[in-house]
Amino acid sequence: MTDDSVSARIDHAPLAGVIGMPVAHSRSPLLHGHWLRHYGLAGHYVPMPVMPQHLAEVLRILPRAGFAGVNVTIPHKEAVLALADAVTDRAALIGAANTLIFRPDGGIHADNTDGYGFIANLMQNAPHWRPDAGPAAVIGAGGAARAVVASLLDSGVTELRIANRTRLRADRIRAEFGTRVVVYDWVQAGHMLEDAATVVNATALGMDGKQALRVPLDALPDSALVTDLVYTPLMTPFLAQAQARGCQIVDGLGMLLHQAAPGFERWFGRRPEVDEETRQAVLA
Repeated sequence: MTDDSVSARIDHAPLAGVIGMPVAHSRSPLLHGHWLRHYGLAGHYVPMPVMPQHLAEVLRILPRAGFAGVNVTIPHKEAVLALADAVTDRAALIGAANTLIFRPDGGIHADNTDGYGFIANLMQNAPHWRPDAGPAAVIGAGGAARAVVASLLDSGVTELRIANRTRLRADRIRAEFGTRVVVYDWVQAGHMLEDAATVVNATALGMDGKQALRVPLDALPDSALVTDLVYTPLMTPFLAQAQARGCQIVDGLGMLLHQAAPGFERWFGRRPEVDEETRQAVLA
């Protein structure tokens, strides 16, 4: 096969995928595969388990192998920033990237679309939500929480309360994101829900196989919008308790779907729609 024929095949069918360790659990191949079939686009999206010690080598090889880009998951989301040739402001602020775009010259462009996906999920499933309706409360201070904090502050939240089991990580977020962030001790996490308009679980607590999230909801107003980044199960105990109090709830699957759309558009040339058919394809 000549170099020209290889180039033509690559141009005809772009490649993308997800790298991490492990990646067998990832629903991204289901999602991107659905969009490729739905829009009749040529291309392939593949899961690729990559050990940390091989990350730099793999990222050098993938553009030469015809990949237009990849999604990045644990444990590589922070490490790829140091390997990228260009980093968006939001990825730099969050300190992690989940989307890489490979330029024609082999350069790597790193972005973080988690915050976009979070807000898009709220706007789609709670269209009357207003970021300025009152304080936001975020439980957790990891990479996903940083994306949520950045997006909430950028959307106009005037006060953002945060609690994390290791307070130091929450203190770092306040130091980096400014005085609109108020840190609560973990044992006082329930108190930060008082008069909150938006409440987010940005931890893995409540996920299948994980410990339950044990933040008391006694102070949670029934007017609050409550969302959980966990989507296995879709109805987490945290969401079920909030719904029982009369709160509007939004599950975490929509964030996964919406954060994937910008990368898909860059790699395969079409902006996909996130709709009920998309949800069902991923849940299947």
